[in-house]
Amino acid sequence: MVACTVVSRAHFHEFEKKVRVRPLRKRDFAAVVELQLACFPKMKPWSRAQFDSQLRLFPEGQLGIEYEGRLVASASSLIVKFDLYTDWHDWARLSDSGMIRNHDAKGDALYGIEIMVHPDYRGMRLARRLYEARKNLCREKNLRRMVIGGRIPGYQQHAKRLTAEAYVARVQSKKLVDPVLTTQLANGFELVRLMHDYMPSDEDSGGWATHMEWTNPHYVADARRRIAPIELVRVAAVQYQMRRISSFEELAQQVQFFVDAASDYHCDFLLFPELFTLQLLSLTQGKRPGLAARKLASFTPRYLHLMTTLAVKYNVNIVGGSQFVIERGKLFNISYLFRRNGTLERQHKIHIAPGERRWWGVEGGSKVQAFETDRGRIAIAVGYDIEFPELARLCAKQGAQILFCPFNADQRTSYMRIRHCAQARCIENHVYVVIAGCTGNLPSVENADLHYAQSAILTPADIAFAREGIAAEAEPNIETLVMHDVDIELLRRHRYAGATQNWNDRRRDLYEIRFGPDNEKASV
Repeated sequence: MVACTVVSRAHFHEFEKKVRVRPLRKRDFAAVVELQLACFPKMKPWSRAQFDSQLRLFPEGQLGIEYEGRLVASASSLIVKFDLYTDWHDWARLSDSGMIRNHDAKGDALYGIEIMVHPDYRGMRLARRLYEARKNLCREKNLRRMVIGGRIPGYQQHAKRLTAEAYVARVQSKKLVDPVLTTQLANGFELVRLMHDYMPSDEDSGGWATHMEWTNPHYVADARRRIAPIELVRVAAVQYQMRRISSFEELAQQVQFFVDAASDYHCDFLLFPELFTLQLLSLTQGKRPGLAARKLASFTPRYLHLMTTLAVKYNVNIVGGSQFVIERGKLFNISYLFRRNGTLERQHKIHIAPGERRWWGVEGGSKVQAFETDRGRIAIAVGYDIEFPELARLCAKQGAQILFCPFNADQRTSYMRIRHCAQARCIENHVYVVIAGCTGNLPSVENADLHYAQSAILTPADIAFAREGIAAEAEPNIETLVMHDVDIELLRRHRYAGATQNWNDRRRDLYEIRFGPDNEKASV
């Protein structure tokens, strides 16, 4: 008898770590002051009058991040006419001493007057989330640029031997790290110039600050000018090498490496292969396949905690491959979506391949669904499921624009079934499909000893898309990360104006697909 930890449908949400970017509210005043005192202990925090004035004049520009119900980061800004201000070195003038009564809704520049992350929550890419929210505000309001006067709080430690110019140059060349400037450079800001006496009370920066700008690539100078909209989503797939490991921590280290790399490239989604966690079976000794699979399920709580933590920390939506889970005494193969806001979803594998059923005793799920994310609707087809067109049809009807397919193939013929069917799903449903598989060998694990993969990002086959419908692909059987920017707006146009319009041209007068009660008896 093998003791297994059961993660039921009702309890897997216990692993969520909820992160939410939201507008600040009046009742947040005390929390914002507490945050300021923790971040800038030598500086005077907002007064009630300043805080209320910011919310009254430009509520969309005052943002906060909640983590597990606590306010842990915030950002304040206003809109100004760029050409009216030549003295960008004067924080008090530009911010109206924090009152922002000079906010101009018809201006062309978003001016950031403060951004802060609680010291206990740094390293979680929270500043990136705030900068992305500001960039979205620039896009929504068609602002030409974002301007910030950035502190250089690390300068105090080097002021005796470096000028401010030399310090900033070393930060730019990555010879030094500044808590503020390094983050701003990583988020696409360019240094315009250094400013002295920008905020004289800032002792850590020696009164110095950087004039930084981010240019909005979507800005349209003349509102009457029409340009084709784009909506880029950066997706990545891990081609993962299976290897013997000696502990769960070793697997966690490998996973963190790929999540960190995807975060460095600002990926929106990262896909891991199906059952890449089978490595953990190298920790078990001599168990029959069915018992070993149930032993693997005992790692599910640690797997859920690891992936949730990494999605939040590195600000990446993770499709976590798949993992064995026991529910009601039955063994399922389940893929989890770990959103970067800390929430979870899951998709059971519906169709179970003969080998899975025979070796491990896996059973199929019954519900197919699309999931809402901060970058549009997605769906998951686990391995063999991609070979059944009915499931992708239902996902497309539910609004999925990207279909993620984690797979695990033992040889090239198995892989080619996945690859060709994934390409067909792109054409049939006007969606992108991302596939990710394992490479390498696990000699001691039955039915998982050999692996073959060529992970890829696939598109519909038409003039507007990549040649041969392949946006990006890895070399076969080499551990790597493949990524690409896919255009969601292009998909929308293709569905109605493509060379062929498979979705619209279905003959529903001749045929339709009907699903069971777990899928609300949907028909497609």
